[in-house]
Amino acid sequence: MQTATATTRTTCPYCGVGCGVLATREESGAIGIKGDPLHPANFGRLCSKGSALGETVDLEGRLLQPKMFGEEAGWDEALGLVASRFSDAVRQHGPDSVAFYVSGQFLTEDYYVANKLMKGFIGSANIDTNSRLCMSSSVAGHVRAFGSDTVPGTYEDLELADLVILTGSNLAWCHPVLYQRLIAAKTERPEMKIVVIDPRRTMTADIADMHLAIRPDGDVALFLGLLGFLADSANLDHDYIERHTSGFAMAVAAARQLSIDELTRKTGLDAQQLEAFYTLFVATQKTVTCYSQGVNQSSSGTDKVNAIINCHLATGRIGKPGMGPFSLTGQPNAMGGREVGGLANMLAAHMSIASDEDKDRVARFWGAPRIASKPGLKAVDLFQAVADGRIKAIWIMATNPVVSMPDADAVKAAIKACPFVVVSDVTQTDTSRHAHVFLPSLGWGEKSGTVTNSERRISRQRSFLSIPGQARADWWQLTEVGRRMGFEAAFPYNSPDEIFAEHAALSAFENDGTRDFDIGAFAQIDGQAYDALSPVQWPQPQSGSGGAERFFGNGGFYHADRKARFIAVEAGNVERPASAFPLVLNTGRIRDQWHTMTRTGKSARLAAHIAEPFAEIHPFDAKAIGVESADLVELESPYGKVIVRASVTDRQAKGNIFVPMHWNDNFAARARIDSLVAPLVDPFSGQPALKSSAIAARKFAVAHYGFAVSLAKPESIDLPYWALAKAQGGWRVEFAGKDDADWTEWGRAKFGIPAGIEPLGYHDGQSGDYRLAFFDEGKLLAALFIARKPVAVARSWMIEQLSCDHADLSKRFSIIAGRPGDRSADRGAIVCSCFSVGLNQIVAAVRSGCGSVEAVGATTNAGTNCGSCRAEIRGIIDGCNAVAAE
Repeated sequence: MQTATATTRTTCPYCGVGCGVLATREESGAIGIKGDPLHPANFGRLCSKGSALGETVDLEGRLLQPKMFGEEAGWDEALGLVASRFSDAVRQHGPDSVAFYVSGQFLTEDYYVANKLMKGFIGSANIDTNSRLCMSSSVAGHVRAFGSDTVPGTYEDLELADLVILTGSNLAWCHPVLYQRLIAAKTERPEMKIVVIDPRRTMTADIADMHLAIRPDGDVALFLGLLGFLADSANLDHDYIERHTSGFAMAVAAARQLSIDELTRKTGLDAQQLEAFYTLFVATQKTVTCYSQGVNQSSSGTDKVNAIINCHLATGRIGKPGMGPFSLTGQPNAMGGREVGGLANMLAAHMSIASDEDKDRVARFWGAPRIASKPGLKAVDLFQAVADGRIKAIWIMATNPVVSMPDADAVKAAIKACPFVVVSDVTQTDTSRHAHVFLPSLGWGEKSGTVTNSERRISRQRSFLSIPGQARADWWQLTEVGRRMGFEAAFPYNSPDEIFAEHAALSAFENDGTRDFDIGAFAQIDGQAYDALSPVQWPQPQSGSGGAERFFGNGGFYHADRKARFIAVEAGNVERPASAFPLVLNTGRIRDQWHTMTRTGKSARLAAHIAEPFAEIHPFDAKAIGVESADLVELESPYGKVIVRASVTDRQAKGNIFVPMHWNDNFAARARIDSLVAPLVDPFSGQPALKSSAIAARKFAVAHYGFAVSLAKPESIDLPYWALAKAQGGWRVEFAGKDDADWTEWGRAKFGIPAGIEPLGYHDGQSGDYRLAFFDEGKLLAALFIARKPVAVARSWMIEQLSCDHADLSKRFSIIAGRPGDRSADRGAIVCSCFSVGLNQIVAAVRSGCGSVEAVGATTNAGTNCGSCRAEIRGIIDGCNAVAAE
């Protein structure tokens, strides 16, 4: 029996919830993962991705030594080249000829050093972050309204509220632990109301008392209408408005310009739906409005944020228990990046690059020779500057813009053409392939530092794995380059605690309550105290008394007059002119994958739920293009094309198509969905409109479909469609093509079948079906299924066969059949990733008498850990009951 050897308290590297994790190194070498019951963000809960972290820390695919122009190099040589090329560009073309593009996957200490080097010593603000793609509209809205980028509330407010509005947030899949906390609160207080505002009927909508299927970008109009309704029904907090705000009259005047006809047209909701929502808001004092990417990722994202905030300011529902607007950040350290000025238009410690006073303050604190004089280029503009030659050298760290940026093919071309590209990452990505210098970074479990979650809570990420090869921390790489560029005195760091202490000291420097971000209590922290640091919510001023848990309940905003600003916004035009691209593309996340899959793609468990890229299409639109579920569909925009699997569902609104943003060229043939997205941005925040692009769709006709499982990772697949995923014990691949092949030889070549091993199988000439299986003694090496239509095979069962003994020759024919002789042996499509519970198991539990999600969970464990599959389980129960009633 194996016993645990050491447990480390650390923090999850995925979404902005910031869950505490207990990572245990077992004697077997495995990493056990549990939620930390003492962490105030999750109290022991974890989602499916967090639960599978132990499966993602292997060294497969890791690059562990610096490379220069494709050849291995030493650190001194590589860092020397980076420093000299950046210095040469600055000397010859000026500071704005270089750029950094960083990431919410950075730790705060990494972020701090990167910003200090670029803004304070290179002298340019050309440092932006992939957080620009997920929450910069929230930042801009906060600053316009509050005078600072302040999240007023806490997670507890979701549990204390009587009304929780989720707008542009698929909480169940994107912030699953907050979803669990919300479900628990509603279970305890069934009178709590939940409203979901989303064009799609997501899994989150299944817990909603009201689902408003709004038109894409109809949010501004919806909340303008609410502000007008509040004013007309005299449901305002006049005392709060008078004492703590300005601009109310202009905001209300703008709201009243919308007639009811315009409101229904722009929102896509009828008058009864609008009145029901508005009346519920008016009647419920304790209201929290949570918003995420569906609000932010828009050409009107900042206005959406301010339209929401306006309604909370008008009712005084802000900064009090159970009340307030709440921005749900996407990445683990998007907030930490904001604290250190990670965006191109910010300075460290929530200071403004537009303020001469702030620039002088930061320059004096850093001893900076040439502080950036103006905002830098935001992400989309930055890569356009790379494309047109203004940027001569770029350093990309911990992110994969060739997949995640809009107009991704143009970004790829820009990076390929750039004179000097440096990439720091843990593994080869679509972006690192084009690097002149590759610097191997530490991954989760190896690096040490801090992150800040969506409720302003700072937590430690701690290392518990040995450093592999020559990988090094990002802050160390930046420090060494800074020293080599001639700034030795300003970059003396030998450990992350020293950086954190300086970061904390800057937050308190000449502050005196004039800035919201203040963690001066940690300005003198040493290594021992840093190692022991417990999760703590800012502000934490030098006085040591601790700051307010919530902001703005009694005013105290950060504009010069200490008042908030109502922002008069306009609803804008949501109409789309008739064109060759009549559909609206909405990109987003799925439950079990993260960003561009560089981490989650390592987990077989996470691939089991959804193993290939797909497009959700309404039945009306599917019929119009002749597509059925499981067909392939080609999506096209003026910027590119992709091919994905069709999922026909009325959860999707007519005229809209949803496609996940995760798949990249390592896992699929043509599925980088952001290659379709227009480089259209919000004018205030620079955030791309990733939720709303014009596209066309058509059926992608093929001669054959295929599915295969194999022990070996398939070699390059030369077909127009393929999607590869890790499977328990091996790999799985879906594929399709326009030409037939010698499938025996094709299978040998792609799956590395040794010479002399003959397949078991058959070919039906009439149907075109091929079934092939290669065995080596009792081991299944690979099984291959070809059909003229989407392949009907028990996929979960087939994957399990890679780990089974097949010495009994008579049982090998079930492999060829693609399903077990005993139907009960097939779990079916995986629904619960945490416990690998399949559809057939859940159906069996329902038919045996389990009539509720809880009963199914008690029988199968499904839905009892992360809970994000509960909506699917409820749908299965309803489906079984409907069939039984027929």
